[in-house]
Amino acid sequence: MQSQSSSEALVDTAARPSFDRYELDGFYDEAVDPSQQFRPSSALLLQRVEELPPGELLRRQQAAEQLLFRMGITFNVYGDSQGAEKIFPFDIIPRTIDAQEWARIESGLKQRIKALNCFIHDVYHDREIVRAGVVPAFVLETCKAIREPCRGLNPPRGVWCHITGTDLIRGADGTIYVLEDNLRCPSGVSYVLQNRFVMKRSFPSLFDLSHVRPVDDYPSRLFSLLQKMAPSAISNPTVVVLTPGVFNSAYYEHSFLAQQMGVELVEGRDLVVRDDTVFMRTTRGFRRVDVIYRRIDDDFLDPKVFRSDSLLGVPGLIDAYRSGRVALANAPGTGVADDKAIYAFVEAMIEFYLGEKAILPNVPTYLCYRQDDLKYVLEHLDELVVKAVGESGGYGMLVGPQSTAEERRAFAGKIVSQPRNYIAQPTIQLSRVPTLIGDHFEGRHVDLRPYILYDGQEVFVLPGGLTRVALRKGSLVVNSSQGGGSKDTWVIAAPVRKGAGS
Repeated sequence: MQSQSSSEALVDTAARPSFDRYELDGFYDEAVDPSQQFRPSSALLLQRVEELPPGELLRRQQAAEQLLFRMGITFNVYGDSQGAEKIFPFDIIPRTIDAQEWARIESGLKQRIKALNCFIHDVYHDREIVRAGVVPAFVLETCKAIREPCRGLNPPRGVWCHITGTDLIRGADGTIYVLEDNLRCPSGVSYVLQNRFVMKRSFPSLFDLSHVRPVDDYPSRLFSLLQKMAPSAISNPTVVVLTPGVFNSAYYEHSFLAQQMGVELVEGRDLVVRDDTVFMRTTRGFRRVDVIYRRIDDDFLDPKVFRSDSLLGVPGLIDAYRSGRVALANAPGTGVADDKAIYAFVEAMIEFYLGEKAILPNVPTYLCYRQDDLKYVLEHLDELVVKAVGESGGYGMLVGPQSTAEERRAFAGKIVSQPRNYIAQPTIQLSRVPTLIGDHFEGRHVDLRPYILYDGQEVFVLPGGLTRVALRKGSLVVNSSQGGGSKDTWVIAAPVRKGAGS
């Protein structure tokens, strides 16, 4: 049975939400400026929202939630004795980004992914960046994400990371920062596509009026990219999506993308390697596989090369990959660039490999293996966010301003015992956007994960990406497991000038 949504429980259906009492609370708001005026990219949207009849916006929110539930975009509430199923939390007020700002974000992401690909190739070959003294040898030697079997690998077209999800945040002064890179198996793009589908049904006329850039072509662009990665002799390559299985938390996305691309969704047991060639079991016998979009971590890909106890991978897959008979996206070994200590050097990588200054800055980062940084971090734990370099999803992290003295003492012990394993950053007050809370608007903190496709020559950045929103008041945590949700992200194209075009 469908659980009651938050809006159903709280709304006054006669209410008409407005911005008359909207509070900025001292934070940077992306839709409302300090003089309480709508910013240009959000003005049309928010004016039309305020003009809706009483109760209409709330009804549209409820209709969107019901549609998402019917589409199967749900998650289980663990610990609930009845196994309640809820939708992935969604807010109907989209986040807007103007054309000029998006152009800068897009340029910065294209620059970043090119440099990161150069770095990963360098790590598994000559390590010129180490010899030049840009990245210390010690940092690579102690990186747990390096995969020694990948040394000397030469991926098709020289591309290690074909699909990237880069997390961006905006600080109190309005500056966009890169928070982290996700180069292994970045997830969440299915929510981008489904959120857009729902919003088009909720506000159909506003899309044309607002000049919102489309995202619907992502599956076709992804499929085209994967086909390009196939061995050169193959004219009509067979592409598959490799999933760990139905119990994986991102299984919905795996099946959704396979369905959208019109390719088979397979598990490791569906594939077999013969004579360094990968075949898929079908009802008509074996069929050769040329490209694998893998959503399995490196360690489980091939039990002959990585973890011998893996039941999820395909024995012999890496030999087939080395021989050039199959392509993998993303290539194994890309996790080296996800290490949060290595993240601190990406701006330097851009200068080293591309000869350019970074367009998008990193968040200032303290490396705890450095004595001066370690001293500063230990003296300012109550002000900083400290992260374990190999963790993600909010694990292995201390948020200093929200921690207790006892928690800080315990974390200090961990840092001192393994300084290479920790970085620290200032606590960034994330920007906020208007969010429908019950029957009125309140500001909530957000981040953004754009998705980047790279084929070795061209880089495509999906206009917008996944906006994650911290639905709990005052929270900076956007993960759904911590009460976070998502919004549609509208990149506003530059308005067509009169007389330009037909």
